[in-house]
Amino acid sequence: FNHSSSKTLPFSCAAWVSSLSMGMIFFCSPIVSVFTDLFGCRKVAVIGAAVGFVGLLSSSFVSTIEPLYFTYGVVFACGCSFAYQPSLVVLGYYFKKRLGLVNGIVTAGSSLFTVSLPFLLRVLIDSVGLYNTLRVLCVLMFVLFLAGFTYKPIVSNAKDKEEGKKGKFRFPPGKKIFNFSVFKVTSYRIWAFGIPAALFGYFVPYVHLMKHVKDRFGDSVPEEVLLLCLGITSGIGRLIFGRVADYIPGAKKVYLQVTSFFFIGLMSMMIPLCNVFGALIAVCLFMGLFDGCFICIMAPIAFELVGAQDVSQAIGFLLGLMSVPMTVGPPIAGLLRDHLGTYDVAFYLAGVPPLIGGAILCFIPWVHERQKLKERAKTVDGETTEKMLENESTFVSDTAEKPVK
Repeated sequence: FNHSSSKTLPFSCAAWVSSLSMGMIFFCSPIVSVFTDLFGCRKVAVIGAAVGFVGLLSSSFVSTIEPLYFTYGVVFACGCSFAYQPSLVVLGYYFKKRLGLVNGIVTAGSSLFTVSLPFLLRVLIDSVGLYNTLRVLCVLMFVLFLAGFTYKPIVSNAKDKEEGKKGKFRFPPGKKIFNFSVFKVTSYRIWAFGIPAALFGYFVPYVHLMKHVKDRFGDSVPEEVLLLCLGITSGIGRLIFGRVADYIPGAKKVYLQVTSFFFIGLMSMMIPLCNVFGALIAVCLFMGLFDGCFICIMAPIAFELVGAQDVSQAIGFLLGLMSVPMTVGPPIAGLLRDHLGTYDVAFYLAGVPPLIGGAILCFIPWVHERQKLKERAKTVDGETTEKMLENESTFVSDTAEKPVK
């Protein structure tokens, strides 16, 4: 980019473009969940892909970094958010018993592009330039637009079928539009605040690892190999841990996320210690494996904690809360690099939040089990009271009828 200043572009400014994009994808999620509940997964996904297409195409016509904050960081990211979240929600409508495996298979698709895109982008940028590369990527957004039409809506009952045939749309009450009742579930509340706490350092390696490699090893090593390792093992992790999650009952699936946060935090702290490129490859292999574990079981855990009826907004609120650490974390790491001249401290600090967040999540299975026991006790007490009242009313009616007989 032809930056207006003659000075070198600071690392923190460059990091804001990618971190703002990632943050906006998740910041829009609560709004996306509302639209998904109102209009269904198909319409939201199609419109989101169209908006993302416009944002990416407009990004190809800018010549400075400032407009990218809006075209790529806001418009493109918002479109991706509207296209992304319905893909998580729609799976739960069709699959119940093997939901973890299905999520693993579907999310593994993104790993395939993580593996192939860095090499494709390098070839495209070298041959046709940055602007035309962005225009080529618009083809992928158009494919996503067409794929949104395959989200076949499910009609739950006869009343909905009748209204669907008549083309009626009734605007639901405000309580159903913003379903804050999910926060009354204590286990979900811990999950919704524990995961964002872990993510303050989670995405720092993904944003700054390539620049760290150039600082440490120069141009003598192929840094794209690291993205290749992350993508391959992330895809493998999603398939493996998605299948494993189906065998873990109830909220105990959270322990898989605890394990993934522990290893990702540890691997982040080990990045500055790698003075050999081969060691850095090994770190990325482990990091990708447990990144896949974290991603593939998010939807199954949400279904376990709040149920299928509230899962759309439960995922939306969670992703919205995730937007803050995802947006703030990488630029802070960039500021540390600007002031200290190295990423070492940034990677050490990035490993701390995942460890803290993982420790918080450990309480969820215990809390969720206590909630279930309380609900069962209330149900039993209510049924016992109803039976006692029925027996009492029967006894009174029998004694009243005896003199008449």
